[in-house]
Amino acid sequence: MSLVVQSGVSLKAYNTFGVDVAARYWAEASDVQQIRQALEAARERQVPLLVLGGGSNLLLTADVEALVLRMVGRGIRVLADDGEHVQIEAEAGEPWHDFVLWTLGQGFGGLENLSLIPGTVGASPVQNIGAYGVELKDCFLGLTALDRQSGEVREFSLQDCAFAYRDSLFKQQSGRWIILRVRFALSRNAPLHLDYGPVRQRLAEQGIEAPSALDVSRAICAIRSEKLPDPAVLGNAGSFFKNPLVPAELAQRLQADHADLVAYPQADGQVKLAAGWLIDKAGWKGYRDGDAGVHRLQALVLVNHGNATGQQLLGLAQRIQADIVERFGVSLEIEPNVL
Repeated sequence: MSLVVQSGVSLKAYNTFGVDVAARYWAEASDVQQIRQALEAARERQVPLLVLGGGSNLLLTADVEALVLRMVGRGIRVLADDGEHVQIEAEAGEPWHDFVLWTLGQGFGGLENLSLIPGTVGASPVQNIGAYGVELKDCFLGLTALDRQSGEVREFSLQDCAFAYRDSLFKQQSGRWIILRVRFALSRNAPLHLDYGPVRQRLAEQGIEAPSALDVSRAICAIRSEKLPDPAVLGNAGSFFKNPLVPAELAQRLQADHADLVAYPQADGQVKLAAGWLIDKAGWKGYRDGDAGVHRLQALVLVNHGNATGQQLLGLAQRIQADIVERFGVSLEIEPNVL
């Protein structure tokens, strides 16, 4: 099927912040042929090609002078199954949470801690998405991507992807690779990860002593729903700042002044601090300036109360960053991509 290119399309419905900016050109692709057509259409129009997944990790600060391409290819396949271990492949356009629920419905464990994360399967490796002690790389098997520079379709292994905390080769080489499909290694007997955050406590409150992967998913969905606003109701992109990694010496100094500091020692000797704790401690939780604000229940989440512009949201984020540096000597890095 030939690609359909439109002009002047509003992106308000295609970014979870609900920022109302326009794409100069817009198209949707469900296969490699249409992606190649989009690359050619962008060249003909002399604009960049911007690939859009679920728009959940994005802050748009102006109209987008590009051909915005939304990946809409769907499909999930079982590649191998030995009765215990399974290998699954999903197309880039699959909604992430729907995919997680499908795996759990089949009895395949491993992704339950990543429940209710917005976005698409194709976008998930770029950030190496993570939550509640699990990262995408922990269940990752491989992926297929198109190289915009050469037109080659290439296979990537776990080692090829250079995964790190909220980072990957695809983020480092932003704009080069278009992820087509992703493969996962799951198990019917995958070990459960219950010790990060309030997961175990929530299960105990529900009287669940021997939880299944589906029980863990439901508990995490409940926790996230209580703490994180629904983008359909209140525009947001989830966690807006990365949890910062700091030297142990700085963490010790902060802990001496703040006994309740939330800190997680890392294997390399650094300490991961909870960005939400820092922002909350600085008094930003619930702050609002016009329609740009900080969520009243979760200081890590910036929200659009209605008609905030991307510039207003970015300005608020920069003020928070400056305040955290001044108060704690800690630099916060913005997690969403800012355009």
